[in-house]
Amino acid sequence: MRLLSPDLELALSLADDADAITLPRFRAHDLRVETKADLTPVSEADSAAETALRQRLARERPGEAVLGEEEGGDDPSGWILDPIDGTRNYTRGIPVWATLIAYAERVAVVSAPALGRRWWAERGEGAFADGARIHVSGVGRLEDATVLYGLERPPPARAYDAWHVRGFGDFWAHMLVAEGAAEAAFDASGLKIWDWAPMKILVEEAGGRYEDSVSWNGVLDVSELR
Repeated sequence: MRLLSPDLELALSLADDADAITLPRFRAHDLRVETKADLTPVSEADSAAETALRQRLARERPGEAVLGEEEGGDDPSGWILDPIDGTRNYTRGIPVWATLIAYAERVAVVSAPALGRRWWAERGEGAFADGARIHVSGVGRLEDATVLYGLERPPPARAYDAWHVRGFGDFWAHMLVAEGAAEAAFDASGLKIWDWAPMKILVEEAGGRYEDSVSWNGVLDVSELR
């Protein structure tokens, strides 16, 4: 097994820290949830996880930029954190949620502890899921393809010519593309950088493409599916 770079080792360790905070509070009867100004929910676990990761980065990587969903920031050149992607799922007891971590457009970790899954990638080193290398599929015909759409992005009529159309959103859809289980994933438009930065690295290192909230295997023609 190849040696991990210090950046990837730290990102994976940060994901461990986040999992230790978020998983015990998942499905907790006393979980505190508030509504942010943009009308999206935020739980105590979102806030606690991001604070913990920022505190550790301040100790171990002082001076490096940190940008996160809950505490803000404006420099995308360093660490990018989404403590819980899929907070609505998290607050309703649905296990499809994950901590997203990216570093300097080079390293990505997606950790979904309620699913028992973790994905990571580093530029030039490939993409992995639970330690095994992953790669996008080679399916190029829409009639043979699985195409995924988020609820905020309903599929056009042409999409229903696909072999399989489903509505998996957030990180999960893009990880299915990276693993080769789906050929394309169309997420909501207007995503924030913490929503897509790890996805772009992972999908591209798995041999696919990511552009404007869409990931695909690089073979399927997605022009008529947008």
